[in-house]
Amino acid sequence: MIPDLRNILYLPVFLVLLTFGKIQAQDTTLEPVNPPIPERVKVNNIFIIGNIKTQKSIILRELDFTTDFYYDWENFLEILQADQQKIYNLRLFTEVEITPLFTGDEEIEILISVKERWYVVPSVIFQLADRNFSEWWTNQGRDFSRVNYGLKINHDNVGGRNEKLRFSGQLGFTKGLDLVYTKPYIDKKQKQGLAIQLTYADQRTLPIRSSDNKQVFYTNENEDVLRKVFATALRYTYRRTFYNFHFATLGYNRTWINPEVLRENPNYIQGEDNNLRYLFLQYSFRHDRRDNIAYATTGELLQFTATKYGIFNTQDINEVELNIVANKYLQLSEKFHFASGLTGVWFLSRNQPYTLVRGIGYSPNFIRGYELNVIEGQQLYVHKNSLRYKLLDLSFDISRYMPLDQFSTIPFKFYLSGNFDHGTVTDRNNLPENARLTNRYLVGYGIGLDIVGVYDSVLRFEYSLNNQGTGNLFFNFRAPF
Repeated sequence: MIPDLRNILYLPVFLVLLTFGKIQAQDTTLEPVNPPIPERVKVNNIFIIGNIKTQKSIILRELDFTTDFYYDWENFLEILQADQQKIYNLRLFTEVEITPLFTGDEEIEILISVKERWYVVPSVIFQLADRNFSEWWTNQGRDFSRVNYGLKINHDNVGGRNEKLRFSGQLGFTKGLDLVYTKPYIDKKQKQGLAIQLTYADQRTLPIRSSDNKQVFYTNENEDVLRKVFATALRYTYRRTFYNFHFATLGYNRTWINPEVLRENPNYIQGEDNNLRYLFLQYSFRHDRRDNIAYATTGELLQFTATKYGIFNTQDINEVELNIVANKYLQLSEKFHFASGLTGVWFLSRNQPYTLVRGIGYSPNFIRGYELNVIEGQQLYVHKNSLRYKLLDLSFDISRYMPLDQFSTIPFKFYLSGNFDHGTVTDRNNLPENARLTNRYLVGYGIGLDIVGVYDSVLRFEYSLNNQGTGNLFFNFRAPF
């Protein structure tokens, strides 16, 4: 019997379809399969790459987890994100990335990848001696004799232990030498640290008082030195937890004043002669949980400081200063964040030597729109606010032209900001020459452009107005708070 021709033709087609079906079934086995999210994980090992100079212990100090211990997975991801920010805020690295690698259903390895900064930075000092750029440009008539110049050398990671050595020699408007050495950890548990500072400076032009809420400078006919300052301090640091720091500082200050200055302002210093000598003791507590200490977008900063000027011999000075800073940074969306900062300063006595005068206009206390003014007194309150929008986030790879890996990438972030500041200064002496702005409610507001660049450097361009009806364009080199 001859087979039906149609059956003969169907057979190859059936075999092809059968074969294709097998191939398709085999292909589905090669599709990626998402493993189930574990409820908990255990860290077996921690690996660090990229730390050519930095010791491993400095990085491990910032970790809030350990090996051979189980963690809830969702909580562990939050720990990794916080630890990544802490390592970055050491300011030793341009890039930090922490990656969990699964080796089992509930077991992982941790890979920490860092890219080190350039630690030894010699630089030329060329900076204005005035309080800010606007003060120099407007009030001082762009006088280039009011410029400091010299040489500065910073080593930000001595021995790979996050120790910092800073030296500067300065000429120009203010001549001086400054030496600072900071050792963050002196014990095996890495909780205690020490720092020492030596400073010398002299000036031939000196602000001796304020009038109409502006500084009044004095220079004698022979351009003699009017003030010499020698200061030294030893600071002890205790880092109890990751975000809480305690500081205790013991220091000595000696200030010599040219007698001509005292004839111009008899209250420039207190005491019987033209020397101001005193020991001071300072305690400070800082809680710092900012994502980026140079330009924060999330987190908070709380700091309280108490300083006693004059300890044993209180004839020259006997003063207590209290200072509080409370800043909050809120991420509203991917593009928007809001920053708010409150500062308060109190002197307990009625009069201070002019060398200790505080107020709005002296760094870091200012109200935008009043950068050209100094408002001096014994108490001040400042509340600064900024709503910021991330306009651009750029990164340029210049490795083809730059042989140094630490500078091979140039990042830029641009933020538009809407600003509103307000505050007041209390002058218990009610000096009539400064009555226009002291003991009054002050308001400043405006818009700005903030640029965050290489190594978290900050440039700010702002146009601000105040409640006195004046406005101006201001330029600054650091974040407002």
